[in-house]
Amino acid sequence: MVYGIVEDRSTGAPERLEGLLIPNEDELIRKLEDMIKNGIAPRIPSVNIRAIPLNDNKAALIIRILKSWVSPHRVTSGGHDKFYSRNSKGKYPLDVGELRTAFNLSNSITEQLRKFREDRISEIYANETYIPLYDNAKLVLHLIPLSSISSGQTYDLSKLPFDPRLMQPFSATGWNHRYNLDGFLTYSRNVGGVSSSYVQLFRNGVFEAVDSSLFKQSNLKIPNPGFEETIINAFKNYISNLKVLDVGLPIFAFLTLLGVKGYWIDSDPIGITEDTIEKDVMLIPEIVIENFDFEVENILKPWFDAVWNACGFPHSRNYDGSGKWKW
Repeated sequence: MVYGIVEDRSTGAPERLEGLLIPNEDELIRKLEDMIKNGIAPRIPSVNIRAIPLNDNKAALIIRILKSWVSPHRVTSGGHDKFYSRNSKGKYPLDVGELRTAFNLSNSITEQLRKFREDRISEIYANETYIPLYDNAKLVLHLIPLSSISSGQTYDLSKLPFDPRLMQPFSATGWNHRYNLDGFLTYSRNVGGVSSSYVQLFRNGVFEAVDSSLFKQSNLKIPNPGFEETIINAFKNYISNLKVLDVGLPIFAFLTLLGVKGYWIDSDPIGITEDTIEKDVMLIPEIVIENFDFEVENILKPWFDAVWNACGFPHSRNYDGSGKWKW
């Protein structure tokens, strides 16, 4: 959207770039960002505002808005409570039928996203993985841009600037990589045809990372704090790669533990043990990433709390009283 253009009121066609007199550009941009952030529900994932200098001390105001995949959005600023759309004549409030269609479409997209995750988990649980893995309990991380499900987008991975170094498999010190039918695969060096972990980048921008070495069957113990540290480090790499690919926001992040019934976690260093995990498959609720301005350790805390909950603890013991990761 460009503000500062004079248009023909009868046709809506632009006539000339006139510009705006803006006494304090930084103040105006902060005010607009605050209005957009707090006056629209749910929040629009990505908005960028910039003033472009013109002649006569005027400026054009450019607002770039990525396509939202969590629509419809309601205007709440200034006491408003309506959902709007646009046509050739301008904006108009949606009627009941249009709202029903918009919400059904949004719910359908979300269900497709969750079904994709469940289908992939079923295949991994059945050992139908991209490369043979150790027969241990498994850690599975999915990063799914909503646009990859809703718009059917695909990438020619051979022409994109993604960095294979940012696709390091969980805990791998050395790894191989190759293209495959579904996209691009990295996997830890195998011994006897078996690997400990892999990362699959699908052509639609979805990341799937699987590890079969972190949870040892010899003692059914979830390593602490190594479990959280491993996920944090991998998450940073994979999110960086998605940012380079410019897949768009939001991104849904899923963590799943497979084959973990009977596993336990100790509270290092005092070695307290509460309970063991009761379920063989732990489908931990998703985290929604709406912008890239976050601390990974903070955003992943709900995941770690859920695992500690399953082992009988009220929350992860690796965060201090202010919620900061201690390691």
